Amino acid sequence: MHARIREVMDKRQNGEKGFTLIELLVVIIIIGILAAIAIPAFLNQRQKAWASQVESDLKNAAIAAESYAVGNNGSYEDLTTDLLKSNGYNPTKDVTVTLDGAPTVSGYKLKGVNANLDGKTWTYDSATGVITPPAN
Repeated sequence: MHARIREVMDKRQNGEKGFTLIELLVVIIIIGILAAIAIPAFLNQRQKAWASQVESDLKNAAIAAESYAVGNNGSYEDLTTDLLKSNGYNPTKDVTVTLDGAPTVSGYKLKGVNANLDGKTWTYDSATGVITPPAN
C-alpha cells in the first residue's frame, strides 16, 4: 500500500500532474448539457414573472379604483387612468394599465400589458373581480 502511494507521489513530483484532454472534454460536455437544460427554464421563469407583474398592477389599479369610488359616492363614472394614479396606483416599469372602455356608475374594466410579452393583454372586470389572462 505504501509503495503505491509513494509511486503516485513520485510521478507527481516528476511533473506528471493535471487533467487529460479526455477529462477536460467530459467536463465541458457536462457543462453544456446543464446549460441546455437551465437556459430554457430560466427564460420561462422570466415570462412568468412579467405576467405576475401585470396581474399585480391590475390588482393595485382595482384597489385605486375602489378608493376613487369611495370618495365619489360609489360611482366609477368619471374614472380615468390619471385618477387611478392619484388614488394610489403606481405602475410597474414596462407595465401599462388602462381603462377598457368607458366606466359606468356601477363598474369598470381594466386591461394590462407588459412591454416584454409581445402584446399579450390581461383584463380585469369589476363586476366579477376576476383577472382574465390572455388566450394562448
